[in-house]
Amino acid sequence: MTFGQLPYDVAHLLGGIMVLLSFVLLYQRRVSAVIGAFAVQGGVLAAAAAWQAWVQGSPHLYVTALIALVAKAALIPLALRALVRRLDLHRTVETALGIGPSLIAGVAVVALAILVVLPVTARVAIGTREEMALALSVILLGMLMMITRRNAILQVVGLMSMENGLILAAVGAAGMPLVVELSTAALVLLAFVVGGVFVFQIRERFDSVDIGFLEIHRGERR
Repeated sequence: MTFGQLPYDVAHLLGGIMVLLSFVLLYQRRVSAVIGAFAVQGGVLAAAAAWQAWVQGSPHLYVTALIALVAKAALIPLALRALVRRLDLHRTVETALGIGPSLIAGVAVVALAILVVLPVTARVAIGTREEMALALSVILLGMLMMITRRNAILQVVGLMSMENGLILAAVGAAGMPLVVELSTAALVLLAFVVGGVFVFQIRERFDSVDIGFLEIHRGERR
């Protein structure tokens, strides 16, 4: 490995770790373990943003890294843990799709991300192409988590994991304006607030955060 390859190798390593943590989110069924994995993913995202700030010589990306570290790796996980304690959710939650099939579907969406991104970005620098493929994988795995989890809190985590993938893609593209990144950070905080309200409304109405109760309420399942 030459020094010229080092920036790309480290960026790909961090992106690969984020994809791996997305699989950990899919694998885990305990709420506390999912929140812990999400916090680690937020920390890796902060490291990826800081690395890109150094590689691209873009000081504004350090602001993105700081936001990711404070919000994704600390504040949001702490708020989620407080929510879990308040709702007494220290248990294993049901899934709409088993763990094994979920992981197989996860491998399939990663393959889909590679098949979609690499041909479309054929004229883009090879390092950027691979970064986009990894970022899209994180986005699709977050979406898969939202689909396969029956717990509202875990669906909120899946939504925020998708947003981690969007930020990974943004910091990997040179020249991303700071205002766009700050808008993205504001969007995820807004999504977290809306998700929290959503969870509390379900809890208050149905005395549970398992979305299976919504199917019964609509008459779709008895």
